[in-house]
Amino acid sequence: MSIRRIGILPGIVAIGFVIAARMSGSLQSLELAAYDTFMRLRPDEPIDERILIVGINEKDIQQLKAYPVPDGEIAKLLRTLQSYQPAAIGLDIYRNMPVEPGHKELASVFKEMKNFMGVEKVLPDISGLTVNPPLNLGSEQVGFVDAPVDRDGKQRRSLLATSTKKDESRWRLSLSLMLADIYLKKQGIKLQEEENKSEGYLMKFNSTKIPRFLPNDGGYISEDDGGYQTLINFRSNIKPFRIVSLEDINNKKVDASWIRDKIVLIGVTAPSVKDYTSSDTIKSKEENNSLIYGVLINAHATSQLISAILDDRPFIKTWADTWEYLWIISWGVLGIIFGRQIRFPLKLILSATISSFILITICYLFITIFWWVPIVPPLLILILNSTFLAIFYQYEQFLKARITDRQLVIQQIFDVIHNGPLQTIAQMLRQIEDNQEISNKTFLSELSKLNQELRSIYQLAKQESFMRGNSFYLSQEQEINLKRPLHEVLNEVYMNVFDRDFPCFVTIKFNVLNFKPLDEKKLTIELRHSICRFLEEALCNIGKYAVNVTKVEIICECKQGKNIIKIIDNGIGIDRVSNSSHQGFGTKQAMTIAKQLGGKFERVANSPKGTICQLTWSSKTIWTWKL
Repeated sequence: MSIRRIGILPGIVAIGFVIAARMSGSLQSLELAAYDTFMRLRPDEPIDERILIVGINEKDIQQLKAYPVPDGEIAKLLRTLQSYQPAAIGLDIYRNMPVEPGHKELASVFKEMKNFMGVEKVLPDISGLTVNPPLNLGSEQVGFVDAPVDRDGKQRRSLLATSTKKDESRWRLSLSLMLADIYLKKQGIKLQEEENKSEGYLMKFNSTKIPRFLPNDGGYISEDDGGYQTLINFRSNIKPFRIVSLEDINNKKVDASWIRDKIVLIGVTAPSVKDYTSSDTIKSKEENNSLIYGVLINAHATSQLISAILDDRPFIKTWADTWEYLWIISWGVLGIIFGRQIRFPLKLILSATISSFILITICYLFITIFWWVPIVPPLLILILNSTFLAIFYQYEQFLKARITDRQLVIQQIFDVIHNGPLQTIAQMLRQIEDNQEISNKTFLSELSKLNQELRSIYQLAKQESFMRGNSFYLSQEQEINLKRPLHEVLNEVYMNVFDRDFPCFVTIKFNVLNFKPLDEKKLTIELRHSICRFLEEALCNIGKYAVNVTKVEIICECKQGKNIIKIIDNGIGIDRVSNSSHQGFGTKQAMTIAKQLGGKFERVANSPKGTICQLTWSSKTIWTWKL
């Protein structure tokens, strides 16, 4: 069956393989890595001036000469910030137990500030531990800071609400959601709940729904979607928010407009404290540094909510599973079309490469408008299709060459049988039918001739059966190693053929030989075999048909970027034998060899008589794959 007819098969196999790999989760890490890369490559967005981060850094801790930061210092910081009338203040530092001095003062501040939010940890860590909310702070002023982490240790999602095993009836809210709620309430926008059959339970601000993360969103497969999660649309900027230090606040170095009516997040930004997580989705000044402080993650999550409602900045959106798999299959169908329409490997690989660049560009453009569509599965399908089909077509060309080769051998055997044994038998039959008396000597001579002709056919067929190895068989007793330099191999072919008992060799007086090295770097064993066969056939034709030949010249050289093999004789000439059967076979054989080499075969008359056979091909390129 033709590869063209079964060209659909590799495409179907590739689609099935990739879909199975995706459904098993084997491609998730690659999909997430591609997503991270595209997110980092997005155009820069402006700083969100509605959020200010107060980062307690290493210098601040050294000046305080204490860690954890004492409650008194926290109380002082909160009073200073409150004097600037911020919309909300979030303390992303655990205060589940007193840190003296100053605990009473901090408790007093908690009672005074209704726009203040503390934090807790409600979901057990790997040790089964949680962190209680700050002492003396009501539950309506506490948000959790638990965050879902992917299998690769990176954070790409925000947990906005969850229940706990201790109190499954109570729906806890995150720090980022509560800060956004406080800020938006001042704008007259309230957090609402909605439940419908198509989307299930949803939270929204006015008409803006917060998309709920599902197990198979984007590149995820069967991911935990417990609680109310959403993908974080990280703000694309190396400096997404204003960040000031504790020292800056205490020394009043901060512009009041940065705080008034804004959200202020307080957290630790000291490497020694290690209050950070990992995310490759965020732009960073330092390459290969995926660490991000927890307070910054909460700032991104809060900013995303506020920007979606006030600025119509979209959340990260994904397609439903059905559309994602239709997208993947459509690229698989494109690969199948390539397989049926493009039959040359180089063109196929080129088309797949161009299509891959187009696919990558499309997926990147989708990310810039906040749509996450699969890229790894369709890209993998294109790569597999181009690889598989290139191998298939190369194998098809090999099979075609072998079939053509065998057809030529069959034709040669037929010619030998027709011109040899059949003619001998026909002559003997005519003599018998004409009642001619045949002497025993003549009869034995004819039988001996017939025996020799039949043996030559056997030797020819046997020789061709061995052609797949690294040897070229000149006779049952002699073979040549084709891995030797080609000019040496051709010289040995010449010597063997001229040792044969051909009638026209008797009259030869001069052999002019010029065997020089050829450029053979790109010649396969098959091509070497074909070149040897060409020389053997050309010399055999001289021995059989070049009547009255006295001179034979053989040229084997590389000249001006071309390999040349030329055989010249001064025998009966090309016109006298142009209609014989051996001429047709020899020409077909030589033309096939020239095509394999991407070269040219010429058979012309010599002057004043004789024949010139010449095989020429480029020393630079062998076009075994034809564009």
